[in-house]
Amino acid sequence: MDYEVVIGLEIHVELNTESKMFCGCSARVFGEEPNTFTCPVCLGFPGSLPVPNEKAVEYTAKIGLALNCNVAGYTKFDRKNYFYPDMPKDYQISQYDLPICYGGYVNVEMEGLAPEGSDPRGYVRRVGITRVHLEEDTGKLTHIGESGRIGGADYSLVDFNRAGVPLVEVVTEPDIRTPDEAKAFAQKLKNIIEHLGVSDCDMEEGSLRCDANVSLRPKGAKELGTKSEVKNMNSFRAIQRALAYEIERHGEVLEGGERIVQETRHWDAAKNVTMSLRSKEEAHDYRYFPEPDLVPMELSKDWIADLRKTLPELPDARKKRFMEIYKLSAYDAELLTSSKAMGDYFEECIKSYSDAKKINNLMMGELSMHLNAANLKIEESAVTPKHLVQLLKLIDDGQISGKMAKDVFKEMFETGKLPKIIVEEKGLVQISNEEEIEKIVDMVLEENQKAVEEYKSGKGRAFGFLVGQVMRLTKDSANPRLVNKILRKKLP
Repeated sequence: MDYEVVIGLEIHVELNTESKMFCGCSARVFGEEPNTFTCPVCLGFPGSLPVPNEKAVEYTAKIGLALNCNVAGYTKFDRKNYFYPDMPKDYQISQYDLPICYGGYVNVEMEGLAPEGSDPRGYVRRVGITRVHLEEDTGKLTHIGESGRIGGADYSLVDFNRAGVPLVEVVTEPDIRTPDEAKAFAQKLKNIIEHLGVSDCDMEEGSLRCDANVSLRPKGAKELGTKSEVKNMNSFRAIQRALAYEIERHGEVLEGGERIVQETRHWDAAKNVTMSLRSKEEAHDYRYFPEPDLVPMELSKDWIADLRKTLPELPDARKKRFMEIYKLSAYDAELLTSSKAMGDYFEECIKSYSDAKKINNLMMGELSMHLNAANLKIEESAVTPKHLVQLLKLIDDGQISGKMAKDVFKEMFETGKLPKIIVEEKGLVQISNEEEIEKIVDMVLEENQKAVEEYKSGKGRAFGFLVGQVMRLTKDSANPRLVNKILRKKLP
């Protein structure tokens, strides 16, 4: 039987507020000594009362507006009751039926990943946003030892520093159809939130975490199949791989005539498999009820309108501007706006160098290659926009060749030295004197008469050979443009 894949995502984003959601403790707790940023409120001591963080409410509404959501005029907090060691109160203050934002969408461009039967150049998947709600984060468990069970250990340590940090949950409609789409949506959402400046979205530090609900149904069916929820996907690659595995598992179970069990499963990146954790809870299992210690909030239309005016330029608008002003292709503009840091880097370069295409080529070529090899983010690179622009100007002025530039770039990346200093230290000076190059060309033509004859007989490759001989004799220091010009002048 042919099946249709149905995927919905739940993405949690820690907000970068100064204080926690309901108390005055610092929210900047990553890497700090365990249990040193806590108080009676975030530890749930009897008699302590929560007070909402206004900035967190504002940030949540901003996320909703950026995702084309409605912002509720009336909203409230609820208690989500469940028992787990990282929950000091044995309930989480969250939102249930009246979230701050609801009913939005995100358009995700799928370049070159078209499913069978659609445009092979790519397509746009519109992913509906069910809700964007605000809650408090839980603590963090560190499992010690190996008990042989998934998620198990000999014993566990609890750090409550993270408990109470403002956490936004973005829930999508079940509109996603492939692991590639799920990955692309998560990347797009991360990019939007980075542009808003409300979270650093660092997946390695747990600032952005993703769960996925996946099911299969017969093609043409309207009713959703039984779903499984996949957790522990801490990278975009993990999202893609975990979903691919789970889709294949569902298919094998259904083809074998068995039923899918609704459950929560753990992605094991080392083994490339998902494994069962527990049966999947329904909303009623959490016994939601309105948080009695917090009054409902009313968000006025004027407040929402004023907040909308503060939204920065978002990725789609930035891409459009790059195409219109800098005459970049849609593909190049998409890459340059794939993260806020990438777009900021480009814009810093363009302030002092006007050729956008050359900046793009160097960023997407040498810079990206070295960043990927070193597993670094662009903002961590020793090659700043100043370095990159200075290198481009050296090439334009004829002081170094393109091949020399690759060697200079490598040393720039490794040492952080400016290109002018590297060129001076290594004595890398391009030969741009026509008379000097002409003498070498004459020598090459005299010593390679066979190649000259081949060129005359119409073999174009012989010309490239002759250029290579000139470059070899000059140790790649001759200006390639002049070499080509002089050779064409001397060859009939």
